[in-house]
Amino acid sequence: MFNKLLALLDRLKAYQRTLILATAEHDGLPAGSALRQVVELENVIAAVEAVAGEEAKRAR
Repeated sequence: MFNKLLALLDRLKAYQRTLILATAEHDGLPAGSALRQVVELENVIAAVEAVAGEEAKRAR
C-alpha cells in the first residue's frame, strides 16, 4: 500500500505543478477556480503524505 500511496502522491504533485505552470502562462492573476484547485490539491497532498507516513511507521 505504501508504494501505491507514493505513486498517488507523485501523480497529485505532477498535476498540481501542471496547473501552476498553466496559470503562469497567462498575464494577470489566475482565476479563482484555478487557485482553488491548487489549494485543494495541496490539502490532498498533505493528507496522502500523512497516511503514507502512518503506513511507513506501521511497516517498521
